[in-house]
Amino acid sequence: MSVVLWGVLPYLAIVTLVGGTVWRYRYDQFGWTTRSSQLYESRLLRIGSPLFHFGLVFVIVGHIGGLVIPMSWTEAVGITQEQYHAVALSVGGIAGFCTLVGIAILVYRRRRTGPVFMATTKNDKLMYVVLVGAIVLGLWATIAGANAGHEGNYRATVSPWFRSIFLLQPDVESMAEAPLTFQIHTLTGLALIAIFPFTRLVHAFTAPLHYLFRPYIVYRSRDARPTPGASAPRRGWDPVGTRDRDR
Repeated sequence: MSVVLWGVLPYLAIVTLVGGTVWRYRYDQFGWTTRSSQLYESRLLRIGSPLFHFGLVFVIVGHIGGLVIPMSWTEAVGITQEQYHAVALSVGGIAGFCTLVGIAILVYRRRRTGPVFMATTKNDKLMYVVLVGAIVLGLWATIAGANAGHEGNYRATVSPWFRSIFLLQPDVESMAEAPLTFQIHTLTGLALIAIFPFTRLVHAFTAPLHYLFRPYIVYRSRDARPTPGASAPRRGWDPVGTRDRDR
């Protein structure tokens, strides 16, 4: 069972993510959207959406730092495990709490606003259940790991397993020794990865990040000086044509 859960299931989730994304892009480009419901209700959306999205960004960054960066690297630069754990617990706890509050507001809004609820699909309901479960289990694992001391150090069990997945040499034994809370949280995360391409979460792959770096759009020049060799500028209400045609 350990081999199936920690040696086979991760690759099935990754294959489903990649294959489902390609399929969705090729055959459902018009459905590649968040199906925005801001037109129906905006007050709760203005509160819940920033809380959820910004909190989720910090949660993802924290997961990348904790799972990708080996513990030996942070210790080599003078960061002890206690210091790292204190920062991860405080910052990660705040980010996770903000994410949970944000998703709770969005779910409440979706359930209480009639037109928004009518536009909710079965995939959306499944996505919300798995996503909320992953957030709650993540907070639970963080709190439980803080109380477990050295036994709750996921950087000695979950992190080596996570890195070994991408090396195509899954360290099943390390993940099998992880606390049950981290195992359940990991399984929920794999389920979220598998359903990702088939829900509205797929819009994260097309976030308009290029808008932050695009040049300014110049609609008209404010330079009144004529360009050498160019005709004089024409006013918008002047007739268009040659003098011969005007005669």
